[in-house]
Amino acid sequence: MTNTIPITTPPPVALEATVPWLHGPRQPKPWPCLPSRPSLPVCSSHIPALALEAEHGVDMILMGSNEHLHPPARRQGRELMAYEVTVHRRDIEAVCLCCGSLQVHTQHPLFEGGMCAPCKDKFLEALFLYDEDGYQSCCSICASGDVLLICELSECTRCYCFECLDVLVGPGTSDKVHSMDSWVCFLCLPCPGSGLLRRRRKWRGQLKAFHDLEAESPLEIYKTVPVWKREPLRVLSLFGDIKQELTNLGFLEAGSQAGRLRHLEDVTDVVRRDVEGWGPFDLVYGSTPALGHACNHPPGWFLFQFHRLLQYARPPPSSPKPFFWMFVDNLLLTREDQAIAARFLETEPATLQEVRGQVLHRAVRVWSNIPAVRSSRHSALAPEEEASLLAHVTQNTELSTRASASLVKNCFLPLREYFSYFSQNSLPLYK
Repeated sequence: MTNTIPITTPPPVALEATVPWLHGPRQPKPWPCLPSRPSLPVCSSHIPALALEAEHGVDMILMGSNEHLHPPARRQGRELMAYEVTVHRRDIEAVCLCCGSLQVHTQHPLFEGGMCAPCKDKFLEALFLYDEDGYQSCCSICASGDVLLICELSECTRCYCFECLDVLVGPGTSDKVHSMDSWVCFLCLPCPGSGLLRRRRKWRGQLKAFHDLEAESPLEIYKTVPVWKREPLRVLSLFGDIKQELTNLGFLEAGSQAGRLRHLEDVTDVVRRDVEGWGPFDLVYGSTPALGHACNHPPGWFLFQFHRLLQYARPPPSSPKPFFWMFVDNLLLTREDQAIAARFLETEPATLQEVRGQVLHRAVRVWSNIPAVRSSRHSALAPEEEASLLAHVTQNTELSTRASASLVKNCFLPLREYFSYFSQNSLPLYK
């Protein structure tokens, strides 16, 4: 028996194949923070959760375990997983939550269940990837999915695919969620589980430990920050001005106080006392000049000055406060300068490209500790591609004068997991 508790349920609407995101109103009322009770068998018996749901007008899907009593026609993969766990009492931690494989390599960081090695790699790749609409690119459970359902809390950016909902919560769940006026996801609900899908306790710490152990990166990530603890982003911008990009993303409010962002072009006389007096900062951004811009310094000077001020702005090593940085090279640094940058910044660069049709128009190299800057989406240019691009951009006045900040704008989206932002500015995201 399925226990569905809708508050406002409009008639189902047709799924449009051309629209990859399904969503309702953008301003649902937030849930208050309540302690979860792992001892409860299912959320449908949790009376306080029902009262909250009625009070705040947000639809919930709460499934009982008897949804999975009938064996699937095809006994393989995820179709068999729910039957095995429910009827044969197989430990869900011994099954890959993403694909149903029994070759478990590690545990899923967000929900109770295992994860095989291939799914672990795919999950790490998609962990902090975002699309232009400001939501994560892939399902928060399996890291795939062509059509995704989004959480309607304005502070949440997570998405879930139809298959995960139907397999783990109960058959037909995706259709029920699709027909709802407003839906809150499984990481935001006050109750810990729905059907077979149960949120891990202290999942933010689990996510950090999972990434730091499994990711092939010398840089650790910071533990994501709960919504009620997030503060506005404070930025030190060197040489390149990113105010417009951060405003479009919602991190800066139009007409906000000057103290939220300090932009400097000439840093020759800036000393540690100045930076500490202006700070503290959460993000330090710097770049070489755009191609075609006249400057009084060689490209390597901008790298060294960025690194110098970055040391002044860093919090103490013992501080748990999230601190991010990014340096962007407009393809001006020599190979020797690039090697120095990798040594000083302790990471290799990623190459971000702007492609229109099948023509490469712009590219930049980026060193950063922001999650997901390094991914398969950002592949390095071959030497002949870089030479051709430099010649093309140098001859094109419009391209050579455009700032690199617009190209790296979406790399700032993972910061929504750490800092507050103004939701009214988050959609749409303008280029």
